[in-house]
Amino acid sequence: MSLLPALASNLPVTVFSGGAALAYALLAWAHPRMSAPQSRGLLGLAWALHLLVLVLGLFEQPARFGFAPALSVTGWLVLTVYLIESRLYPQMRARWTLAVLGMAVVLLALVFPGTPYPALHSALMPLHWALGIASYGLIAAAVVHAWLMQRAEKAIRLGNASESSMPLLTLERLTFRFVAAGFALLSATLLAGWFFSETLNHRWVWDHKTTFSLLSWLTMGVLLWGRWRLGWRGRVAVRTLYVAAGFLLLGYAGSRFVLEVLLHRA
Repeated sequence: MSLLPALASNLPVTVFSGGAALAYALLAWAHPRMSAPQSRGLLGLAWALHLLVLVLGLFEQPARFGFAPALSVTGWLVLTVYLIESRLYPQMRARWTLAVLGMAVVLLALVFPGTPYPALHSALMPLHWALGIASYGLIAAAVVHAWLMQRAEKAIRLGNASESSMPLLTLERLTFRFVAAGFALLSATLLAGWFFSETLNHRWVWDHKTTFSLLSWLTMGVLLWGRWRLGWRGRVAVRTLYVAAGFLLLGYAGSRFVLEVLLHRA
């Protein structure tokens, strides 16, 4: 199906996706000239429109899913975390970056809505998907915090840190909390995947998704062990987290991108 007929076939999703992308774009462009309440309000509007797009997608028949919707849900979860934390820590500032991220994933999901799933092999399969997406969101939140931590550390080294900046140790603590939570959910996701493979296929299925997900799980396990036993922090910890997140991105989104976009296979 070509792009224009596909967009016209689900007009509400197209309209609200456009509204969310426009709100994100406006925030990214105008936030330096906006007051804090104004930028928070606009980000909240974009977040709500983004949520509406995701909810409308749940009622599509047949259900569709793919790499872009997965990234869209992940981006929305990261924004949810930021909206909550910005209330607790007003010093946290990443609106421009997150607005660009939100705009990108909304438009990507609009162009690549995924492949249809007319029938589920198990009624519990959505639980496996939910666990996987939640682990994506938590680990993506950890990556955002690690980036903020690197930025704060650089500002301290250059003598540009202000008293109103987010404390470095607080960012570090939040980063590893998200890593630990993401690791726990990814463990549950892999266990659920193993259960479904044994139930449906009577064997563990080794594919790109499984291999990269396990590599991500092992890398995060090493990171948490290094933090606990060796006191890893700073560049070593951040780079290890980036590697783990990269493996996880390749695990589902990367493999589905190759199948859907490059190979045109479901």
